[in-house]
Amino acid sequence: MNDQVIDHSTQAINVGSKSFAAAAKLFDERTRQSAVMLYAWCRHCDDVIDGQTLGHGQVEGDRSTGEARLAELVDLTERAYTGEPMSDPAFAAFQQVIQRHQIPQEYPLEHLAGFRMDVQDYRYQTLDDTLLYCYRVAGVVGLMMAKVMGAEAEATLDRACDLGLAFQLTNIARDIVEDAEIGRVYLPADWLREAGISADAIGLPYSRPALALLAARLVDLAEPYYRSASQGLRDLPLRSAWSIATAHGVYRQIGVEVKSRGAAAWDTRVSTTGAQKLQFLLGGGVLALASRTMQLTPRPDSLWTRPRRA
Repeated sequence: MNDQVIDHSTQAINVGSKSFAAAAKLFDERTRQSAVMLYAWCRHCDDVIDGQTLGHGQVEGDRSTGEARLAELVDLTERAYTGEPMSDPAFAAFQQVIQRHQIPQEYPLEHLAGFRMDVQDYRYQTLDDTLLYCYRVAGVVGLMMAKVMGAEAEATLDRACDLGLAFQLTNIARDIVEDAEIGRVYLPADWLREAGISADAIGLPYSRPALALLAARLVDLAEPYYRSASQGLRDLPLRSAWSIATAHGVYRQIGVEVKSRGAAAWDTRVSTTGAQKLQFLLGGGVLALASRTMQLTPRPDSLWTRPRRA
């Protein structure tokens, strides 16, 4: 394993996502390395598209070169699958992960298709449109992470995808105003019409009470996906189940906090405290152990279903 690749990947996760970095420490060493390297690739692609550095400093800026930047990412991703040596640390890390865990090429390309929706300024008319975006930018990350943890069963992959969907719905609720400030609106247009909010007014103070209702609606929408995802813990190795259960608790709490703050949800960025993370770390361990004898329930038919390979 190239130390430079590991060091780069570790820095990416430590700066880009403290919550996931903490949960990743619970993995066994091999799984942790792969998870961190996969995160580094996802973070790099996101940064390239948004003009950020490790998830920070995003500005609206000039999007005219977005298609070219995306095309380069797609090209490098496809070349990584051919076995061509990768000079960029993020792609070198990515290549090691896909080779080690036999991750299907369709997953990362689907992830990049989510970024294409951002580049093309996609307008989300219905909830299904929003859920498709959630699948591409987060659901398929759940699928790739499940492969890293050794999951193969389609039912387990469904639960992993559900967790990604729940995470992204939570992220959208937390970041509604911040995203709107750079011209991105992931709320369905029909929801906005029902609430009497124009897309241009999302970030304005007078819209906050109505916006809080939509954020609460997103948080409530995420709940059945969180419940479904917890059903997949039993099929993961114990340490992996502990890590995922911890992340599950941390991210779900962010949504709970967004909902409880109401119109003040965007006065300061919602995050979990150190004490809360410790609480979810301990609770995640209990849930992981309990999952060994968990009675599984069928995945609800009402949940959005990921596309299947032909």
